[in-house]
Amino acid sequence: MSFSASPRPLWGPRRRSLLASAAGAALLAGCSGGSESEERAAERSAGDAARARAGKDSEALAARYAAVMSAHPGLAERLRPLRAEVVRHAAAFGAGGGRTASPGVSSAAPDSVSASASASARAAGPGDDSGRVPADEKGAVALLAGAERKLADRRAADLLEVPGELARLLASVAAAGAAHVYLLTEGDG
Repeated sequence: MSFSASPRPLWGPRRRSLLASAAGAALLAGCSGGSESEERAAERSAGDAARARAGKDSEALAARYAAVMSAHPGLAERLRPLRAEVVRHAAAFGAGGGRTASPGVSSAAPDSVSASASASARAAGPGDDSGRVPADEKGAVALLAGAERKLADRRAADLLEVPGELARLLASVAAAGAAHVYLLTEGDG
């Protein structure tokens, strides 16, 4: 039995050489990596900036809570657990080292806490108020609820622009902020 010649002409690339070329091209494209590592670095720095901003926002919110608690001692029992949670959020974002990151409000030096809290609240608070605590308790609680709502909404909007783990953290903290809004407004009916 003799082997017959292939009906295919002998000129041009063979199937094996085409497959080998395609595999080689895929490997070369996968190994170029220069732009991918630059993208990761840019994503990481954007994530770091978002994390730092979120930490500062949480510290400013904790300062706002401290200012309200200092101005309205009757609200301290109701607000202390919420503020402690906000302080934990700041710590989760890597913030800390400041006076506003302490879990409790010192009753020994309310003036210094209030002054520090007011300065921080003015610096990072919503633009529609001057950072002053309203004279009535209901207005002060409404101020906190508004600040929590605004911050939770901003964090929810930022979710799509940050890397995975930070997005999960932002989502969790935004949900906690929404729960704080509910707890602050539940009796207003």
